[in-house]
Amino acid sequence: MGQSEGYGTVPQESEALSPDAFRRAGHQMVDWIAEYLAHPERASVLPDVEPGALVDRLLAEPPARGTDPSELLAEFERDILPHTVHWNHPGFMAYFAAGGSPPGVLGDLLGAALNNVGLLWRSSPALAELEQVTVGWLGRVLGLPSEWFGLMYDTASTAALHAVIAARQRAAAGARAAGSELDINRIVIYASAEAHSSIEKTMAALGRGVDACRKIPCDGEFAMRPDALRRAVEADLRDGLAPIAVVATIGTTASAAVDPVDEIGDIAAEHSLWLHVDAAYAGAASMLGGLRHHFRGSERADSYVVNPHKWLFVPMHCSVLYTDRPEEFRRALSLTPEYLSSREHPRAVNFMEYSIPLGRRFRALKLWYVLRTFGGSRLASTVSEHIRLAQMLAGWMDESEGFRVLAPVHFSLVCFSYRPNEASDAEADEASKQMLERVNASGEFFLSHAVLGGRFAVRVAIGNLRTSEKHVRRLWHLLLSIATELRPSRQRPGNEEPWGLGVQSMR
Repeated sequence: MGQSEGYGTVPQESEALSPDAFRRAGHQMVDWIAEYLAHPERASVLPDVEPGALVDRLLAEPPARGTDPSELLAEFERDILPHTVHWNHPGFMAYFAAGGSPPGVLGDLLGAALNNVGLLWRSSPALAELEQVTVGWLGRVLGLPSEWFGLMYDTASTAALHAVIAARQRAAAGARAAGSELDINRIVIYASAEAHSSIEKTMAALGRGVDACRKIPCDGEFAMRPDALRRAVEADLRDGLAPIAVVATIGTTASAAVDPVDEIGDIAAEHSLWLHVDAAYAGAASMLGGLRHHFRGSERADSYVVNPHKWLFVPMHCSVLYTDRPEEFRRALSLTPEYLSSREHPRAVNFMEYSIPLGRRFRALKLWYVLRTFGGSRLASTVSEHIRLAQMLAGWMDESEGFRVLAPVHFSLVCFSYRPNEASDAEADEASKQMLERVNASGEFFLSHAVLGGRFAVRVAIGNLRTSEKHVRRLWHLLLSIATELRPSRQRPGNEEPWGLGVQSMR
C-alpha cells in the first residue's frame, strides 16, 4: 500500500500478488486441500463451538495492510477451521449430502481463475456452450427426455421460483387467449404437506404469501394424495381463485417420499396447471434402471429440477432445471438493455434471458470435471452403493428391539425412532431426541431430524462420496450403545426418570 494507513491510496504491486508468490501459495493450498480431502475424518464432523465465537475471535476492524497468503492459510487453520462443519466427512449424514469431490474442486478452481461472467453468449462463449453440453450429458445419464432445454441455477429454491414465474406467464397468456386477464393477486399453487419450504417461499417472493401455496395432505407413506389435490383445486376454482401450478416431489426432504407424479400429471393436464417436478435430491437415482418406477410420469413435467451438488458430488451451487417450455421462461424474464444488445445468431444461447440474475458463474466447469472424471457408470455405482447401505441399516433396525423405521427407504435416507420398551409416544420422542443429541455429540457423525406423522424422527442421509460400509456399521454400533443406556430400568422410589432419559451427554 502507499504511505498512508488510510484506504484512499492506490495499492502498489506487491510480492504477495506476483505470479511467483501466487504459485507458491497455490501449491501450498492445493497440498493442504489434497491432504484434507484424503483424511476428512481426522476432524470432528461438528465443531464444539458457541454462536458468535468466531466473530469474537476475528479482527474487529478491516485490515489496512495486506497479509502474505501463507500467513492467511495458517490463520485459516487456526481460527476458521475449528468452527467449520465438515460436509466432506464420511460421518456427515445430516440433511442431504453436499460433500463435493476432488474433481469438482478442480473445476471450481478453474472457474474462479477464468472469472467469466455469463451475461450473454458473446460475454463468454465457453461458459454458454459448456453449460448446454454438460446439462445435455447429465440429462442423458439420468434418462430424461432428450428434447428438454436445460440451464443451471444456484439452488433448487431458485429453480422453483423461476418455474412458478414461468407458470404464471403461461397462465396469463392462456387467460388473454380466452379473452380475459389473469388476476395475479388470486393465483395459487399446490404442493404436498411434505414438500420443501422453498415452494411456499416462491409465493411469498411473488407477493401472494405462503398461504397461496396449498399444502396437500399425504398418505401413510408421506406422498401427496391425488384425491386431496383434486378437491383442493376444485374448491379454489369455485372460490374464484386462479390455480397455476402443482409441484410433485420425488424424494421429499423429511423422508424421501415419492409423490405419484403420473396421477398428479393427470390432474395438472385436466386443469391446465404447470407441473414442476422437484427431484433435487433423488433425481440422481434415476440413473438406476431398477428405480425408474419412482420417476414414472416425470416426462410429463413442464419443469424438472435435480441438484448435482447433492448426490452427484459437484461442489455447492449447481442446480439444473430442465423444461420443455423454455419459451415461457424467456417471455417472462428476457429483458436486454441496449448495452448488451447484439445481432442474434441461431446457435447463440443467452442464459440471462431465462433467469432473474443477469450474470452467472462458470458452473458448468465443475459439472464437466465431475462427469468427465467419474463417467456415468461410476456415478451410478456409487449412488447404488449408498442405497444398499441405507437398506442394510434399515434392515438392522427392523430386526432390533426398540428401533422403528418410520418411512419407506426408497433411496439412501433412513428415518427412524427409538422407543424403549413400553414407552409412551412422548417418551419415545424424547428418547429419539436424546439419541440424536448423543450421536452428534460424539464427533463421529452428524444426523438431523424431522417430524413424521406427528412423531420425532432421526434422519440418516447417506450420500457422501467417502461414506462406506464401515462408517455405517460404526454408526449402528454407536446407536446400539446409546440404546442400551436409554433402556428403562426398574423404577426405584423417588426415581423420576424411569426411562433412563436423564443420562448425561456423551460429549
